[in-house]
Amino acid sequence: MENEKKELLSEQREEVLNILKERFEKNMNRHNNIEWAKVQAKLEANAEKLWSLSEMEKTGGEPDVIGHDNETGEYIFYDCSAESPKGRRSICYDREALESRKEPKPQNCAMDMAAGMGIELLTEEQYRELQTLGNFDMKTSSWVKTPDNIRKLGGAIFCDRRYDTVFVYHNGAESYYGVRAFRGSLRV
Repeated sequence: MENEKKELLSEQREEVLNILKERFEKNMNRHNNIEWAKVQAKLEANAEKLWSLSEMEKTGGEPDVIGHDNETGEYIFYDCSAESPKGRRSICYDREALESRKEPKPQNCAMDMAAGMGIELLTEEQYRELQTLGNFDMKTSSWVKTPDNIRKLGGAIFCDRRYDTVFVYHNGAESYYGVRAFRGSLRV
C-alpha cells in the first residue's frame, strides 16, 4: 500500500480543482495578490499534492491558499474549515499515544492521519497565523505539532479560539475528544 500511487481520476481532479477555485474566489482576504491561474498550474503539475488536498477536503478541512513562499515558489494551503475537520475528530496525538491507550481506544491518531494524507500538522505559530484570517475553532479544538520536549514527557498541545483569544493548552497525548481534531498544511 505504501507504493500505491496517490493520484485522482480525471473527473475527481476537475471536481477538486473546482471546489478549490470556488473557495479561493470566495475568500480573497486569505490570499491577496495571488492569482488562481498560477495556483491551478502548480496543482495540475503536482498530482500527489492535489490528491492530498482532496483528502483534506474529504475529511472536512476545506483547504485554501493562505500564502506564497517567494523563495521556493510554493503556495501554502491550510485547513480553513470554521471548526476542526469532522472527519478527523476523536483521535489522539500520535502512534505512541495510541498504542499506550487503554480501552476504549480511538480509531486513529493525528500524526498518522496527517502522514497518510501527505500533509503536516499546523504548528502553534501557523495556527495563530490562521486565526488572523478569520475565527476558527470557536466550538472545537485542534491538535498542533507538539515540541519534542513536551512530547517526551507524555504531553501534546492543542489550540482553540475563545473569548476573542487564541488559547494553547496541553493534554496527555493519548487523550481524545469528540470535538478535537487537527488542522493541516500543505505546500505545493
